[in-house]
Amino acid sequence: MSADAFHDPDAYVRLPRLAGLWLSPDGRRLVVGVGTPDREGIRFRTALWEVDPAGQRPARQLTRSDKGESGAGFTPAGDLLFTSARPTPGDSGDDDGKAALWLQPAVGGDAYVLAKLPGGIHGVRVSPVGTLVAGSAVLPAGGSGREQRKAAGVSAILHEEFPVRFWDHDLGPDRPRLVAGSLDDGVLRDVTGHVGRALDTGGDWEVTPDGRNVVAAWQLAAPGGAQRSALAVIDVATGERRMLADDPGYDYVSPRVSPDGAQVAFVVRQWSSADDPGGIRLALAPLDGGPVTSLTGDWDRWPHSPRWTPDGTALIVAADDNGRCPLWRVEATTGEVTRLTADDAAYTDPHVSPDGRWVYALRNTIASPPHPVRVSLDSHEVELLPSPVPAVRVPGNLEEVTAQAADGTPLRAWLALPTGAETPAPLLLWVHGGPLASWNIWKWNSNPWLAVARGYAVLMPDPALSTGYGDAFLRRGWGAWGETPYHDLMAITDAALTRPDLDPSRTAAAGASYGGYMANWIAGHTNRFAAIVTHASLWALDQMMTTTDFPYYWLREMTPARIEANSPHHFADAITTPMLVIHGDNDYRVPIGEALRLWWDLLSRSSDGRHKFLYYPDEAHGVAKPGNLAVWHATMLAFLDHHVRGEQWQRPPLLG
Repeated sequence: MSADAFHDPDAYVRLPRLAGLWLSPDGRRLVVGVGTPDREGIRFRTALWEVDPAGQRPARQLTRSDKGESGAGFTPAGDLLFTSARPTPGDSGDDDGKAALWLQPAVGGDAYVLAKLPGGIHGVRVSPVGTLVAGSAVLPAGGSGREQRKAAGVSAILHEEFPVRFWDHDLGPDRPRLVAGSLDDGVLRDVTGHVGRALDTGGDWEVTPDGRNVVAAWQLAAPGGAQRSALAVIDVATGERRMLADDPGYDYVSPRVSPDGAQVAFVVRQWSSADDPGGIRLALAPLDGGPVTSLTGDWDRWPHSPRWTPDGTALIVAADDNGRCPLWRVEATTGEVTRLTADDAAYTDPHVSPDGRWVYALRNTIASPPHPVRVSLDSHEVELLPSPVPAVRVPGNLEEVTAQAADGTPLRAWLALPTGAETPAPLLLWVHGGPLASWNIWKWNSNPWLAVARGYAVLMPDPALSTGYGDAFLRRGWGAWGETPYHDLMAITDAALTRPDLDPSRTAAAGASYGGYMANWIAGHTNRFAAIVTHASLWALDQMMTTTDFPYYWLREMTPARIEANSPHHFADAITTPMLVIHGDNDYRVPIGEALRLWWDLLSRSSDGRHKFLYYPDEAHGVAKPGNLAVWHATMLAFLDHHVRGEQWQRPPLLG
């Protein structure tokens, strides 16, 4: 596919995008999700496509509907399971948006509804013996309470615990319960009853190979309004529950039961504190009970997405590393770590073939969107599989830039350079979110290549607090968000601007979430940039830290003194750089009050119209709707062109 789409935000949002990968138990079927705008262009919908695991046959489409589908897995016989809110046979149409569980036979034929519940179905897991376990949202009283609330026009939620919302949606009044049954009839019964906050909406649980137990991340109350995650083992037949891993100061997530059912591997997150970033490691515990054994406690990386090899001797994980996110093999007895992929890519959704020869995954880079691949566990060779979507050619080249921080720490960044454009090119410094994150993946929501297509070079650094560089690198910025990370960003920007193909007189900065926080901090501490774009950004930390969806997490690090010292709003009087503020009203991670207060602080100090506010009444922390996403890029580029290149301001047409 040509790079033309990056010259037009409307064409860009129509590019199909891969997300999710599922492998059948026998390894003969591989399914991925492909998202495209719906007919009205209002939202992205996902269809499921089958990819040949051997890399011979072209991909073929399996599902299509206006509501879209989400992959759920496979039956032991290889039938595809998926969830969808599409109308079910005999219904005039499902208007409640609740997903049913569908089965599409492997031998052919139409998909049919296997199970449907009033609260929808999510987190579907199937054992090799055909036991089906899933989550479904149920009101505390159960029964017909949902219909009674609707008939009475009641939307109120009475909370008795924290949290009350997550990311972009309210929590309650219904909360997830585990349901279980047999694939033979699809009849699902309540296994846990009402357990409040305990179970999540993402499906962080796994059924044991014999189908008798479920190992689930289990949320518990913690002091100070916090919560922590333990691991519970739940008997499918009786609902009896016991704790497998449960310790204050730690979160246990992502349980994976070994092929023989004897052990559980999981990710351990040590709580951070004012003095310690904590850490993430891989650990084991016997399913029947016993001590937790750390596997990667000496490894200076943070593993995630664990998968067992079929023989139970190792686990495959992903972990950020030096601006990449490779796949790694961790030996189950010694914890020895071996890197499997040596390229510049990030790998997601790993699945190990039942013969132990391959790891199937989605591979992506800063310059290439996700693509299905298989990685040889013997040779480590990466093989591209026939994808449902054409390969995307970006309008430029990707290079690396290195520098040295003031304390001597090595720094690095990705630099996207335009081709066939003016030289030297204007530079856009783009700060990643997190802050515990890394610039190592393709981004659909805030894509640098649209700016590159417009002739900008885009610098994407990993300053202090970035992951993939070890504990010491995180500690450099811990509790000092606006200090070391800011100086790292300025140092790497200075290093990049020594290149003859970049123009130091025409620069801008941008960022979202923590990147937006840093954009605000930059605005109050230097006037070197001609324009600044800040999206979903933190402005007044005293306000944000107690209105976000998970304040207890941030307040472990940010003491009152640190909040005072690191809040960008204290430097509002120093801002002279034109700023584009972007925010969604449904953002619960960084509430809209941050943008409203920032907008007032900017406008009350200026009267020349230099600042602008792009407001989304119906978006959350990220921009999810195709039309809104096109407007996001178009507005940012128009703002940059006006202030960086001196072009006349042109309001994007769809904004009126």
